[in-house]
Amino acid sequence: MKNTDTSKTDSNAKSLSQWLSYLESIHPSTIDMGLDRVKAVAHAMSLDLSNALVITVAGTNGKGTTCRLLEQALLSQGKRVAVYSSPHLNDYRERVRLNGELALATDFVAAFNCVESARNETSGGTTSLTYFEFGTLAAIKMMQSWNVDVAILEVGLGGRLDATNIIDPDLAVITTIDLDHQDWLGNTREKIAREKAGIMRSGGNAIVGELFPPSSLYDIANELNANVRWATEDFEAIIASDYSEWSWKGKRHSYTSLPYPKIPLQNVSTALAALELLQLLPEEKVLKDIIQNTTMPGRQQIINQNPLVVVDVAHNPQATLAMKEWLARYNADSLRIVVGMLKDKSIAETLAPLSDLNADWYVANTQGPRGCSADVLENALVNAGTSIQNIALYESVEAAYKQALTDYQSGELILVFGSFVTVADVLAIQC
Repeated sequence: MKNTDTSKTDSNAKSLSQWLSYLESIHPSTIDMGLDRVKAVAHAMSLDLSNALVITVAGTNGKGTTCRLLEQALLSQGKRVAVYSSPHLNDYRERVRLNGELALATDFVAAFNCVESARNETSGGTTSLTYFEFGTLAAIKMMQSWNVDVAILEVGLGGRLDATNIIDPDLAVITTIDLDHQDWLGNTREKIAREKAGIMRSGGNAIVGELFPPSSLYDIANELNANVRWATEDFEAIIASDYSEWSWKGKRHSYTSLPYPKIPLQNVSTALAALELLQLLPEEKVLKDIIQNTTMPGRQQIINQNPLVVVDVAHNPQATLAMKEWLARYNADSLRIVVGMLKDKSIAETLAPLSDLNADWYVANTQGPRGCSADVLENALVNAGTSIQNIALYESVEAAYKQALTDYQSGELILVFGSFVTVADVLAIQC
């Protein structure tokens, strides 16, 4: 994931890229769970979003696209909307949007300066922040300075101890719950659900889009006496057999003949439930247009039509199970699949759902300290039943993708997936 903007506020200030390099150097670990350090700096910054409607979105998958549809629906009603999300694909500025546009580099630089000043004031300058924590505080500062009507905060990891959770939300949204980041969140769905439920507040509003919630999620919701709307119980999506359209039914509203979206349908359903609870559903014609036209980079994204190329950041078992379903919508004779993953993911479980597809596999090494070698992916595919004759190994995602383009034949589909860095590499080639 590249940081492409290098503009400066003045000759004596760090550029955005210099700030980002600095942030990578000031904390010994990428992840450091806990809110005490972040809260201390936030207090020194006088961070406050109480004048805005705050929606916090957690989940194993689907956070980014749920935020995107919420953003589009609220913008259609004239709201001033800011979104904080992560990670980015090619430009750090993707992490903060104001009214649908990437924030300016100068806004980031000003906010980073504010965070650093407050950090130096806290505990004599000894308070350490991770890259994500520093960026989260800066994003909240930007939203505060913009005086937004709505602030949408996407959780980075888990929920309970995530930096975004220093802000009390008016609505907590949990999209999905599955195994991912087990070293930090626990090795069962029950434990992971407890971490994600940490964004709920006592007596507060919540939406749960997970179709099969662990019992621990119900337990916490009951303990908090939260006003929760649950998928399948309080809202549901019904899909036509040919995937041409679908219908949605909530507590008080229902829609038929909805266009099939370009982002995961269950995330659209979850966003509609959130809008209904907030009494902020757009009028029906506008809503249908939003559903039809909302897209998200790196999520079921068609980046080329001939050859047909689809990229998706799916990197865990739940995501690839869903991927197998939405791939069925394409009338492709066969697939050419480019995959690169990170070594700390559940590789075998993630690849298994796709192992029986009619596909040739282009398996790539990924770079960096979390990079995974191609032969690990090859072994996982072979163990899941894929013929080794259908698998080729490559030194890089770029090499794998270029070979897939060379081999492409009419009627096929090229799929790229496995991680944000894999998709970012391919998007960089397309640019």
